[in-house]
Amino acid sequence: MTTQMSEPFLAKLQAYIQSQLGSDATITDARPLAGGASRDTWFFTVETASTQEKLVLRRDTPSQMFDEALTRAQEYHLMNAAYDAGVKVARVRWLCDDESVLDFPFFIMDYVEGVSIGTVVMRRPEFKHARSILPSQMASELATIHTIDFEQEHLAFLRRPPADTAPAQVAIDEMYRILDSIPIVNPTWEWTLRWAQTHLPPTNDITFVHGDFRIGNLLVDPQQGLTAVIDWEFGHIGNPDEELGYLCMRDWRFGNGQYRAAGLTDRETFLKAYETASGRIVSRESVDWWEVMGNIRWGIICMSQANRHLSGEEPSVELASLGRRSAEMQLEVLRLIESYGIFA
Repeated sequence: MTTQMSEPFLAKLQAYIQSQLGSDATITDARPLAGGASRDTWFFTVETASTQEKLVLRRDTPSQMFDEALTRAQEYHLMNAAYDAGVKVARVRWLCDDESVLDFPFFIMDYVEGVSIGTVVMRRPEFKHARSILPSQMASELATIHTIDFEQEHLAFLRRPPADTAPAQVAIDEMYRILDSIPIVNPTWEWTLRWAQTHLPPTNDITFVHGDFRIGNLLVDPQQGLTAVIDWEFGHIGNPDEELGYLCMRDWRFGNGQYRAAGLTDRETFLKAYETASGRIVSRESVDWWEVMGNIRWGIICMSQANRHLSGEEPSVELASLGRRSAEMQLEVLRLIESYGIFA
């Protein structure tokens, strides 16, 4: 990872900031922030004659790991809608699609205090209090996210299921498309997708879905707990139970496997907190199905990304390592299906 902003890049960013502020400004303390490999994220301070602001740059990189991810312009508009809906999210400031400015599209947002690294939040003793209040905060925040009005004209880009197709079926079809695109035949995915097809859950609600709501995509302060929801690039329209099953995945518990809901508490306690905050009655069987599908989806994506390395398309140690994660997901999804007593 680059740990220092190059002088040419710094000069271009500073010129852009000055054009937006309409005054002289100096960038100081620029440093990269921990985050996904598919986005370039930098913290920096802007000083003018009378103000000092902490900001964050989120920029595309040459490689995009996930085809369904939103563009920076789309993520910018979505975050703005979430902010207006009362979600704890950074206020977005400026969007730039002109690639001549910083080589790739980017946007700039306010800096929010907090740590997003899952292992730090889940293991460091100074986050003990935060871990105790996070479950109720996450349930409340997720309920608010599900109220975002996705019919707004400037959110027309959001992926949504066809009128005659259930979100669960859309998820299955998407996985078959990915499997068909790579030269790999895997009996586990073929069998588990067939199981998912024969055990489709009911579509009880359609809402906006964040798509990646979990520890690791939340900013957490040791005393305040949740300070902001980040990484909105997988936002779409679907079944809100998808989020509830997804955050229960073992891969997002960061070693606290005994606590099924995000590695923080038992699932029933979390679901009841979400029901209270949202006013929805949640089908436990539906959440079961979406947890299975979350593991299937993540495991197939890991396999697909590893294939990008193996094929020579994009040699990368990170992509190669995802292949092992796929094997872990295969074991987990088979274990889950067996535990439900519906291993047939």
